[in-house]
Formats: sequence, C-alpha cells, structure tokens
Amino acid sequence: MDTECFVVLQPFASRTPFETWIIPKEHQASFGLISMEDSKRFAKTLRETLFRLYSKLNNPDFNYVIRTAPIRDEQEDYYHWHLQIVPRLTTTAGFEMGSGMYINVSLPEETARFLAE
Repeated sequence: MDTECFVVLQPFASRTPFETWIIPKEHQASFGLISMEDSKRFAKTLRETLFRLYSKLNNPDFNYVIRTAPIRDEQEDYYHWHLQIVPRLTTTAGFEMGSGMYINVSLPEETARFLAE
C-alpha cells in the first residue's frame, strides 16, 4: 500500500508471516519529530493497515514497535524511523530460540498481494 506520505510493505526476510512496516516517504530520523498533520496521516495509514490484517487474517494477536533514533540523535541523518507490525501467527520454537534465525514460510510478495486484494 502506498499513501501520500507513507509506504506500507512486507519486508524481505521478515521474521514472521505478514510482518508489516509503515515507513515515511520523507526522511525523518525520529518519530518524535513528526508533524501534527503527518501524525494524522500516519494514524489513518495505521488504521487501514491494522484493519487489513484484522479482516484478512481473522483478528490475529500482534505486536508493534516504533523504530526511531535516540533523542540525542533525532536530528541526525543516519536513521529513518518506521513502525513494525508483527502478527503472532506462528510459534517461535527451538530452532529459532537456539540459533537466532527465524523460519518464515511465506514470501513478502505473496503476503502483500493477499493483503491488497
């Protein structure tokens, strides 16, 4: 999904099926510096994204994390904030816990297509 200010995508090599990121199109290191107007657009994008996950995946449990630069570096260019949504569709088991590598049997192209339908 693509909006005026944000891109919603399923990243390559995600840890879980249907992991979804919302990324601002304009470079911003810190979520804390988002404008009021962009925060309204972000809320609308987040609502639409969560609704798609809710309706297509039968209301899964999920976690979300805002990845942002630390306060002392919020004006720096080295980072680009984004939100990660991680639906809890699978169970982390021995291989993942022991190796730190995750098994994800879904392809991001397929999950993106499914959510867009």
